[in-house]
Amino acid sequence: MTDKTLETLLQAPPPHWVGDGFLVHPLFGPLAFTPAVSPFLMLDWAPPVHFPPSATPRGVGPHPHRGFETVTIVRDGSVDHRDSAGHVDSIGVGDVQWMTAGSGLVHEEFHGRSISEAGGTVSMVQLWVNLPASHKATPPRYQPILARDIPVVPLDGGALRVIAGSWSDEIGGEIRGPAKTFTPLAVWEARLDPGGRFAGPVPAGWSAMVVVLDGAAEVAGRRVTGSQVAVFGRAGERVAATAGGEGAKLLILAGEPIDEPIVAHGPFVMNTRDEIRTAIADYAAGRMGRL
Repeated sequence: MTDKTLETLLQAPPPHWVGDGFLVHPLFGPLAFTPAVSPFLMLDWAPPVHFPPSATPRGVGPHPHRGFETVTIVRDGSVDHRDSAGHVDSIGVGDVQWMTAGSGLVHEEFHGRSISEAGGTVSMVQLWVNLPASHKATPPRYQPILARDIPVVPLDGGALRVIAGSWSDEIGGEIRGPAKTFTPLAVWEARLDPGGRFAGPVPAGWSAMVVVLDGAAEVAGRRVTGSQVAVFGRAGERVAATAGGEGAKLLILAGEPIDEPIVAHGPFVMNTRDEIRTAIADYAAGRMGRL
């Protein structure tokens, strides 16, 4: 099995506020919304921030999406969700919210009630996953994935959570994540102790990235530290990382690229500018619903 080669090491861009509740680093930087990271579009990492109590919840008010999916992984605190398709949910530490915007909806994301009432630390990852043209008009869907339902695989000096896609162990067993996806992809989280190692199979031709959220790891001979992203070429069938002396927490993303045009405008991701204009008009007319 040949290792994929490291093509780009992305540095964390400066953070910016999303609403008043999430201070995020857009980790894909200049590669966001490009074929280099397909089928993924962008990745926001909100490191831990402590918030004092607030009379009103902090977060992001009602806003639309069309043409893609959002995947939110909560690492500290909790996030409350509500959307125009009728989904209402609160996700806590280790939980994942996989929301398919598809044909379009309006949603809001706020800190959980306990954070607003008593204060607390909030940290999360939000990934945008593209939909192929054949599924951009799919009805909205919501997958609440609880931490207890995510398989955990032991590693050499650590553990791996399989959120989406499958993991094959050394004796040929396959472990599948609970998320339902429209195209072949994998979303894994790894926790490595000092010197711990991750090595995972990724098909040739797929995009692959290792995101270091905390700590540091050696990836393809390079030291990758917190909030950096190692982007691999498509040749080869494996990605690997070894944690440094402080250990590491990794997010591993891999998927079959969607070989279609990407036209993004704010909260809409389509294939043509005409489709973007239609999305703007549909939202203004209330055809994505209202909150």
